[in-house]
Amino acid sequence: MSDQQKASAAHQPFTVDVAMRWGDQDSLGHINNVQIARIVEESRVRAMTEWFGDARTEFWTVLARQELEFVSILHYSAEPVTVHVWISRIGTSSFDFGCRLVAPTGEVAALSDTTVTAVDPATQRPMPLTDFLVDRLRERLGDPVPLRRRR
Repeated sequence: MSDQQKASAAHQPFTVDVAMRWGDQDSLGHINNVQIARIVEESRVRAMTEWFGDARTEFWTVLARQELEFVSILHYSAEPVTVHVWISRIGTSSFDFGCRLVAPTGEVAALSDTTVTAVDPATQRPMPLTDFLVDRLRERLGDPVPLRRRR
């Protein structure tokens, strides 16, 4: 793969398909908001496994903040929801995941901006991001999540 192809691929979000379950629906027939948060979580875990592989054991992450915007109603389908995952911010000891959930119909169902903090497994305390982590995260760096802001 050429450097130009690598640079182009780096700006593409990681894409994962996550199956919905019949029981994920609420009494109104929508996929429940808690289940959408679980789909976001599953997508982040799959992205980190793909991006970091065995190095995943050298650090832990804890959820520090998560913002979800429900853009449209997500209805159950036997077809999976597609989630696009990217890094939207890199800090000193934390970084942000951007996620866009796309319904099988092609409509954006939800957006998520999630901050995780890197934790040293030995001390269970926040740790600075290593050069290795920062380099890997930069390869996945994309735009901020286009969330509507509160007034």
